[in-house]
Amino acid sequence: MRILVIEDDRSTADYIAKGLGEEGHVVDIARDGKDGLFLALNEPFDIIVTDRMLPGPDGLSIVRALRASSIATPVLVLTALGDVDRKVEGLEAGADDYLAKPFAFAELRARIRALARRPAAPPAAQTELVVGDIRMDLLQRTAWRGSRKLDLLPTEWRLLEYMMRHPGQVLTRTMLLEKVWDFSFDPTTNVVDVHVSRLRRKLEAEGDGPAIRTLRGAGYALDPSPGTGAGPASKGE
Repeated sequence: MRILVIEDDRSTADYIAKGLGEEGHVVDIARDGKDGLFLALNEPFDIIVTDRMLPGPDGLSIVRALRASSIATPVLVLTALGDVDRKVEGLEAGADDYLAKPFAFAELRARIRALARRPAAPPAAQTELVVGDIRMDLLQRTAWRGSRKLDLLPTEWRLLEYMMRHPGQVLTRTMLLEKVWDFSFDPTTNVVDVHVSRLRRKLEAEGDGPAIRTLRGAGYALDPSPGTGAGPASKGE
């Protein structure tokens, strides 16, 4: 198998590469998140082993970027953060397995073999998100409301994508900070409100009807049927 190892600790990376090489695998090593993400997105690998804490994009950011690009290569995350919540976070980000440091090479080898035995995931069928008259093409990275193309900044894109994956659901500011900005704490900033306001203006420009509801004291919700008149009544606006 061809295996990518993304690990900034040289001794750990060399230890893994030596052991996997002795097993007959071809191993590529990236020493930071930037190089690792580039290789993972542009080269074919059978397995990816990545440290969670990396300079540049961290391991979970790499996993999210791969899954957002419909790359289903199995990913094993290595980390010194071994508590249950950290493991759950890694798995929810799209990782296939999680191994706490320090580890024995025999366990790493067994986990890689288990990942290799899993049936290949079918190609991701979802390349488009549609909520009412709002549409996102996930491959072309374009968004439309009706026939009008939306000019979205990167953060606005991520915000709208997350809302479109949870139409009608009340999304708290904490949830949005965690899922869109990757903050694990509340930085006591109005960054969410500012970006929601900007996104709302773009969605509702040129006479288009309301799309995002504000629920005071709770958060925001994307109307499940914007533009159709079938959504629930707005509150707190």
